[in-house]
Amino acid sequence: MEPRPDPERDERPARQQERRKRRGPGPVVLLVLPGLVTLSGVAGFFALNGGFPVEAEQAAGPEQATAADVDDSYIPWLREAADGCAVVTPSVLAAQIDQLSGWSNDTGKLSGQKGIAAFTDDQWQKWGKDADGNDRSSPRDPADAIMALGRQDCALAAEVTDLRTDGRVNGDLVDLTLAAYALSVDEVAGAGKVPDDARTYLSEVDKLLPRYESLDQESSGGAPAAAGAILAAPVQTLTVTSPYGSRQHPLTGVTKLHTGVDFAATQGSPVFAARGGQVVFAASTSAYGNRIVVDHGTIEGKRLQTTYSHLSAIEVAVGQTVETGTQLGRAGSTGLSTGPHLHFEVIYDGYYSDPQPWLAPSG
Repeated sequence: MEPRPDPERDERPARQQERRKRRGPGPVVLLVLPGLVTLSGVAGFFALNGGFPVEAEQAAGPEQATAADVDDSYIPWLREAADGCAVVTPSVLAAQIDQLSGWSNDTGKLSGQKGIAAFTDDQWQKWGKDADGNDRSSPRDPADAIMALGRQDCALAAEVTDLRTDGRVNGDLVDLTLAAYALSVDEVAGAGKVPDDARTYLSEVDKLLPRYESLDQESSGGAPAAAGAILAAPVQTLTVTSPYGSRQHPLTGVTKLHTGVDFAATQGSPVFAARGGQVVFAASTSAYGNRIVVDHGTIEGKRLQTTYSHLSAIEVAVGQTVETGTQLGRAGSTGLSTGPHLHFEVIYDGYYSDPQPWLAPSG
């Protein structure tokens, strides 16, 4: 996650004013034209069927059934964009994009906003990066746009989390983050809660969330049949304190996929590479604290990576080759953590996978 920037007070309100959705006015337009508020329940409720659960499709009306599909290639980017951010989930990002553009890359031709996440040029200069490594950064590149929106949301989430921790605001962190996106962090702080002016925007996003809940659940990236005991224990004793799966985060209170397994570990105890490979990330992050990612190459034609988070110390460098059992660092409680432990993840073919089927018993 990027460092916490100051909110762009002069850009975000303008963005909301000029935002064009496929159907219905944006939240700030509704503030300017209050007479349209009564129409927002219909005008703002566009949706998609995109291969998601049948229950959501059955609940949709004729207008919703004709909405644009979500490209399957977007799903790993939605998950990655929310990765490491304890507040923002893939479903929140997807619902925002649906509300902003209905997944249309042509949205905003007349307003100056570009791509599925409706970034202006100035906003893109701040948040945009080349996420997919194609040597260009563009708001019309869906991968770049999804990652930029996640970067922006996670920065806002960090700011409102601090405000709530300091007792300056009250409310659900997801709602506060969306309100800061729609208005500004300063306006949220001034209200001490979700400002009334952001309620329409939150309502529109909230209506779309159920269509994307499957993105927050376990993906199809499970272990292959031959994966049993392919990884060695990353700590000396595999005592699980929090398993893989949906849970309520102990600090933020947000329910989302716990993307790995937490193993009990004392402060400063050694953390080992679960398999030979190359270190591709070794740095401090806001949510994961000190984090290491090791790339193990391919298994049955699909890339395998493991991650090690909340470390008190990092003892390897990016580009370094490690063997099974190489000491990577030491366990700790950095980042969003309630005490010393190792958060261990398995990423197979770009998706999180329950680590336990991969692991040989410790000892």
